[in-house]
Amino acid sequence: MKVSTAILAALAAAWTGSAVAADTPAHGAGAKYETSGDVLKGAPMQQPGAQPGPALTAAEFDKAKQIYFERCAGCHGVLRKGATGKPLTTDITRERGFDALKAFITYGSAAGMPNWGTSGQLTEAEVDLMAKYLLNEPPQPPEFGMEEVRSTWKMVIPPEKRPTKKMNKLDIDNLFSVTLRDSGEIALIDGASKKIVSIIKTGYAVHISRTSASGRYLFVIGRDAKINLIDLWMEKPDTVAEIKIGMEARSVETSKYKGFEDKYAIAGAYWPPQFVIMNGNTLEPIKIVSTRGMTSDKQEYHPEPRVASILGSHFKPEFVVNVKETGQILMVDYSDIKNLRVTTVEAERFLHDGGFDASKRYFLVAANARNKIAVVDTKESKLVKLVDVGNTPHPGRGANFVHPKFGPVWATGHLGDETIALIGTDPKGHPKQAWTKVADLTGQGGGSLFLKTHPKSKNLWVDTTLNPDLDVASSIAVFDIGNLGKPAEVLPIAKWAGITDGAARTVQPEYNKAGDEVWFSVWNAKDKVSAIVVVDDKTRKLKSVIKDARLITPTGKFNLHNTQHDVY
Repeated sequence: MKVSTAILAALAAAWTGSAVAADTPAHGAGAKYETSGDVLKGAPMQQPGAQPGPALTAAEFDKAKQIYFERCAGCHGVLRKGATGKPLTTDITRERGFDALKAFITYGSAAGMPNWGTSGQLTEAEVDLMAKYLLNEPPQPPEFGMEEVRSTWKMVIPPEKRPTKKMNKLDIDNLFSVTLRDSGEIALIDGASKKIVSIIKTGYAVHISRTSASGRYLFVIGRDAKINLIDLWMEKPDTVAEIKIGMEARSVETSKYKGFEDKYAIAGAYWPPQFVIMNGNTLEPIKIVSTRGMTSDKQEYHPEPRVASILGSHFKPEFVVNVKETGQILMVDYSDIKNLRVTTVEAERFLHDGGFDASKRYFLVAANARNKIAVVDTKESKLVKLVDVGNTPHPGRGANFVHPKFGPVWATGHLGDETIALIGTDPKGHPKQAWTKVADLTGQGGGSLFLKTHPKSKNLWVDTTLNPDLDVASSIAVFDIGNLGKPAEVLPIAKWAGITDGAARTVQPEYNKAGDEVWFSVWNAKDKVSAIVVVDDKTRKLKSVIKDARLITPTGKFNLHNTQHDVY
């Protein structure tokens, strides 16, 4: 039976749906949704047997599975247990029914669910198929144990054949590692000349670049869970080892504590839910640890707790591992890998990203679907406090500066509102303000992914990359730290890049080593012109535009010195 458009729209409005899609959100009501490139779409999975849901042929199941992993799994989870988005398990979907599911997929919701049907991204037949698919039990993706991990490990150049001294004239401290999202590469760009030094093949959509403790090596990890170990001492920096630690991932880090510099690396997977500890010089896998377990709130078992961000402690030989769905922060002691000790810190569910305060003792991480920031003391390995902030915080690493009234603070922007929350971080000098939200700044709107300042700067830069208004999304807001009561100045970064074709968005401010320049990615479609825009931090004037045909969908940028020393 055909259901009228008016009824479908009413059903969609009645079902408020999921939280905003933090990994790859919709780009406005009429825009097409960009695929995440999730590699799980091609994973071998058996169709569940006979069940109460609508029957699907093998071909229909395969097509629906691919659509789900391309479009939905990043928010609703591989097993549909929910994450940033709501659960879509069959007890829920069958209660809602086919018509409500179809309406929700077609029209989306104000809470952030993309309008797959009305945007034209899915045909009416595909919407029908996905509604039927959600009434059936989800398939189980394959596991990825030590045998599978080791089979992907490649030693390109063993340590004994690598240079014994730096063989190039590059100022490694002022190199930028720039993610070329859709080409599966990174670009190394010299901070002084603004020239591309090297283009290196990597995994798909590198999520983060991390510099080793010594500064010699660069670790990058793609969303397909592929890690590249890049030797920056080579005449031309390039990959010396690589490995895949799962099927989908977001995080990689190296050991930083004194006596363990460059000894270990760790990476966390979205699927399977686990982290892998490796040799820091070779990427040889040493130990795999599952993160499946109980949630921090209801103490319920969760089969798919994905590893979000990971940082290396400066106070202990520990990795700080944030487990998204359970809300557990794992303090992983790497001083004895064979007899691994893990301290579990109960924080809040749906942990995402975060960074250190200025002292590097306290780690602040967003529990984004719960609108909180968890504060962890890495010296004592314990939770300090949960701080209420705005709607869906997304700090990246956050930003540290000294507030004229409240002293040292750490800042986060939000996906779901226009505020920038400031949290006091000085328990000794400003005990009344410590670990409380002391103030909110008003930015351009929701859709903020990253904000940044520098110890030598008087500015706080805040992007709004995912705002549905393209004029907002393509610009940057900059606040005067000395006069935070003054409204932000808005700079038209994408216009400064001279890009008029496409829907270019400004993302991720990043300082150079000296702290006197801020670099921005102007992120356009892969078949359009993108750019890097460099702004003088003191004058806020355009300083340089980097355009090159090889700069395909540039997103994250990581200055190697600032990344090595956790400067933000």
